[in-house]
Amino acid sequence: MSETASPATPTAASPTAASPTAAGPTKTNASATSPSTAHHRSAGDQGSAGDQGSAADQGIEAWFAAPVLTGALVRLEPMSLDHVDGFLAAADDEVLRHLSVPPLRTRDDVLQWVGRVFAARDDRVLVPWTQIDARTGELAGTTSYYEVSPVTRSIAIGYTWLGQRWWRTGVNTEAKLLLLQRAFDELGAVRVVWHTDIRNDRSQAAIARLGAEREGVLRKHKPRRDGSWRDTVQYAMTDDDWPGVRDRLRARLAAA
Repeated sequence: MSETASPATPTAASPTAASPTAAGPTKTNASATSPSTAHHRSAGDQGSAGDQGSAADQGIEAWFAAPVLTGALVRLEPMSLDHVDGFLAAADDEVLRHLSVPPLRTRDDVLQWVGRVFAARDDRVLVPWTQIDARTGELAGTTSYYEVSPVTRSIAIGYTWLGQRWWRTGVNTEAKLLLLQRAFDELGAVRVVWHTDIRNDRSQAAIARLGAEREGVLRKHKPRRDGSWRDTVQYAMTDDDWPGVRDRLRARLAAA
């Protein structure tokens, strides 16, 4: 499963920095326009600008929302405290071996980790989902958007892990399809990125199977939990790639 760099809050994610501002009222030439016409035009322009600003703000907010996304194999729900016991049951040391997530061996471990995820969500660093097995209702794992930038229309997908029971079952593929559909088709993203540890061959193979392109290696990108330096492999997919990728992933899931 894919793991990511620990991101700083993206500048573009900040509402103050990123929110486009609507244009102000159109100025009129008093010598060429009667006062009543000028007043009417200015008032109308102000209303239009306000509407545009509101629509832009709502559009930006959508990038940081985590709606329920449902497929045949998996349902993605906004992460909540109701999921704590399920995370404890699904996680083990092998699942988390290449990840920055600390061992989740007790309920308190999970509560502390979920608290950190919620803090990152509130700071707009992460948009976290819980992965639920759509057939059994069991909690299977988690995945997130991060490095969300409405301005550059780009998103990264990561902080993903699945319990071993769900490896190579189609759950990861369908979860990524749901996230890619939201990114490209609903939000209008032009680029989606993945990062993973160069030692994590399983994650690299899973990302490549999605149809993402390997773009290179970020050397000494971040420290691992054991103190060693991690080289991070970066993959990406663009909106030009997306139609073909979408069709292939849907065909693969239909044939499974």
